[in-house]
Amino acid sequence: MSGHSKWHNIQAKKGKADAARGKIFTKLGRELLIAVKAGGPDPAGNSKLKDIIAKCKAANMPNDTINNAIKKAAGSTDSANYEEMIYEGYGTNGVAVIVEASTDNKNRTAADVRHVFDKAGGNLGTTGCVSYMFNKKGVIVIDKTTTDLSEDDLMMLALDAGAEDFEADEEIYEITTDPSDFSAVREKLEAEGLEFLEAEVKMVPTTTVELSDADAEKMQRLLDNLDDLDDVLNVYHNWAE
Repeated sequence: MSGHSKWHNIQAKKGKADAARGKIFTKLGRELLIAVKAGGPDPAGNSKLKDIIAKCKAANMPNDTINNAIKKAAGSTDSANYEEMIYEGYGTNGVAVIVEASTDNKNRTAADVRHVFDKAGGNLGTTGCVSYMFNKKGVIVIDKTTTDLSEDDLMMLALDAGAEDFEADEEIYEITTDPSDFSAVREKLEAEGLEFLEAEVKMVPTTTVELSDADAEKMQRLLDNLDDLDDVLNVYHNWAE
């Protein structure tokens, strides 16, 4: 059992997504743009695009919005050259933080990210300072109420499709895969009519850090402020929320 994700975290994440759907969709649109520019607009021949589309669907992005974003990206004359950047640092009480960003101005984005860390009492570190505390994994989360499959049947379906791990919580099932197997597992589950609360390749912490209420408030502020930066696409951490 992986044990790295709890339902209330997913619930909080979805709540924030509902409250800031426009911002979420804008960031996902940027990810679609990058994927299309890198490998073309056909998901059948662009596995990265296929995975981003799954992430968009899990975030309740309408199909029309996804398709329009792909068409726009395919016909885009935007000459901006977006680079994917990764920043590593520490939050409250040494909580490890990884920030994935996409930018057409590395100096601006680095300064913005550093400012957020400094303002929250954290600090930006060097490459590799915290990434060793994370593993890259495919993560699929399913709300138990959305499937009639029994726990055993779903577990066997996931494992037969190539999943590494299967965990059942009170309200969710969580399936973990190697990144290279993520698309195949996800597609197998989709073919069975399953819907996902979360479906993406992400950085999963190997250990977690507990925080007091006061420190948790500071840490949440850091995460929220990072998420508010337009260039930031994803933020991962090892705080045991």
